[in-house]
Amino acid sequence: LGYMEEVVERGGNSIRTWSVDDAQEVLDKAHELGLTVMMGLWVQHERHGYDYDNEAANKAQLEYFTKMVKKYKDHPALLMWSIGNEVDLFYSNTKVWNVVQEIAKMIHEVDPNHPTNTVTAGLDEKEVALIMENAPDIDIYAINTYGEVGIIRDKIRASGWTGPYIIAEWGPNGHWEVAKTKWSAPIEQTSREKADSYFERYNTHIYPDQEMCIGSYVFLWGQKQETTATWYGLFSNGGQSSEVLDVVEKSWKGEWPENRAPSLDSLSLDDQQKGEDIYLIAEEMYAANIFVSDDSDDKLKYDYKIYPESTNTKAGGDLEKEPPAMTGLIKKNDGKGTVNFKAPKEEGPYRLFVYVNDSEDRLAYANIPFFVNPRDKNMPQSTSVKTKTRELAIPE
Repeated sequence: LGYMEEVVERGGNSIRTWSVDDAQEVLDKAHELGLTVMMGLWVQHERHGYDYDNEAANKAQLEYFTKMVKKYKDHPALLMWSIGNEVDLFYSNTKVWNVVQEIAKMIHEVDPNHPTNTVTAGLDEKEVALIMENAPDIDIYAINTYGEVGIIRDKIRASGWTGPYIIAEWGPNGHWEVAKTKWSAPIEQTSREKADSYFERYNTHIYPDQEMCIGSYVFLWGQKQETTATWYGLFSNGGQSSEVLDVVEKSWKGEWPENRAPSLDSLSLDDQQKGEDIYLIAEEMYAANIFVSDDSDDKLKYDYKIYPESTNTKAGGDLEKEPPAMTGLIKKNDGKGTVNFKAPKEEGPYRLFVYVNDSEDRLAYANIPFFVNPRDKNMPQSTSVKTKTRELAIPE
C-alpha cells in the first residue's frame, strides 16, 4: 500500500496482489488513485505441505474463495482474478490444475464480468498443455519470468496457447540465473545493470507483443530480503527509489523524470572487479572504489556496509531473514567513491554493499562478494567469472 502513489506518478495503471489479505483497503485505495487490481486468490502449495488429493481441504478452499469473489466482485477497481501464484514450483501432483479449474469455473458462474488467470513460474510447454486440458476456464495465461522474458513471445505461441497472456512478474536476472563465485555466491547486477536490463526487456520483448501480451507487472514495488536486501526491490529498505524506477517511468511515460537517480558505473575491490573470485586475508586493510555519475550534478552521499553472505535463503520468494551488518570494519569513507575497510576476522563469505544517494533521496547501489581466509592460509588465485553483458544500453 505504501508505494501505490508512486505507481501512478511513474505512469503505472494497475497493481497485483497474491491474496485477498487487506483486499478492501487495497481496492479502495487503488480506486481512489485510478488504479485497477489483479486480485490474487492464494491457492495452497504442495511444497508447503498441501495435498491436492485431500477433497475436504479442496472444498474448504473453494468455499472460502467463493465468499471472497462474491464480496469483491462488484468493486470498481477489480480488473481480474488471479488463481494461484507459482503453484507449479517444485510440485509433482498435477491435480492442482483440476483444483484451479474448479475455482475458475466458480468465478465464471459467480462473477462473469471479470476474467481469470493462473500464474506459473516461468513457461513450460508441457504445463501449458496441462492447463489447457485440465483448466479450460482459465482465460489468460500469466507468467512470472526474469532472465527468460525475451523468449516468452515465441515460446507461448509454440506451446499452443492462442489466448492473451500477461507477464505477471518480471525484473532483473534472478538469483538462480546468474554466474556464481567458487563458494556459490550469486553475482548480483548493479542498479545500473538492472536498469539496462529492465529497459531492454520491456521495450524489446514485452511491450512490442501487442497481438497477445495484454500487460505486465514490474516486481517489486517495495523492498524485501531475497538472497540480498537489494536484489528485487525497486526501493531500498529506507524507501529510496533506484535508477531502475527511472527506466520504468521512461518506458511507461516516454519521458525521463525531471531529476534522475545517480547511475553506478562500476565497483572494484582490491583492484578486482565484480565478477571475479575475490579472496581477502582476515583483518587486513583493503580499498574499494566506486564510480558514479549524476545527470543533475547533485551532491552524492556514499554509504558502505559489510554483511556475511546470507544462509537463510529460501525458494519461491518465501520469507527470508536479513543477516546483520558487520560493525567496526569501515575505517575511512572519503565521500567521493573510495572506502577503506578491514576484512572480517572470521573465515567465510561476505559482501561489501555500497549505496549512493543524491539530494532528492534517489539511489544507486551495488554489492561485491568476497571470501575471507585466515592469515596462515595460502590464498587461492583470483579468477574471472563469466557474467552476462548488457544487451542494450539505456538511452541518454
